[in-house]
Amino acid sequence: MTQETMGNASKVVLVTGASSGIGEATVKSLVAEGHRVIATARRKDRLEALVDSLGSENVLAVAADATDYDEQARVVKAGIERFGRLDVAFANAGTGISQPGTEKGDPAEWKRVIDINVNALLWTAHVTLPHLRETGGHFILTSSVAGRDTHAGSIYSSSKWFAYGFGQNLALEMAQWHGRCTTITPGMVNTAFFDQPKPDKLDPQDIADAVLYAINAAPRANIREVHVMPSY
Repeated sequence: MTQETMGNASKVVLVTGASSGIGEATVKSLVAEGHRVIATARRKDRLEALVDSLGSENVLAVAADATDYDEQARVVKAGIERFGRLDVAFANAGTGISQPGTEKGDPAEWKRVIDINVNALLWTAHVTLPHLRETGGHFILTSSVAGRDTHAGSIYSSSKWFAYGFGQNLALEMAQWHGRCTTITPGMVNTAFFDQPKPDKLDPQDIADAVLYAINAAPRANIREVHVMPSY
């Protein structure tokens, strides 16, 4: 199935970081629109709850650590074995940082941030692109408004600058074979990322809606970037 024939037909979508927040909301929205999902995250119990809620015919849950290349490859292999193809990969796994700044920052925490926000993104792309090339598929990634602006000493922002730049470069690479790549750049989202709830900010569903918007665009339209900010 090529991109020209996919249209709005049911797609097979990989979602990393699927056990909560943006990933969980996206899995639910995808299934509601008739797509099938390969859902992966570290928390097996949360993934199994998604399967129980949405149906094993719609969701394949594979617990894995996104920062481990071999585990990511295992996830994709299991998904291909179950559904036969891959149309979309949503590289959503990410994390924040508790100690801002460079001089007083924690290098061990920086490593965790780079492992998840940078390396896991690269691993997802590397293990999915051969399959996306076969379907004329679509790669989507979560960067941040912090990846479009400067923040004093922020290692988190720097990691999201990488994600933003990688998404722009990957879009050019995929265009060579008519694939699509979309970078999502949300503002503050009310997720477990924060110690205190942020009900006046974006909801995970708002970002799930952005993902669906990019996926559902006509095959001739490559939505390169979706920038979503709170209205107030």
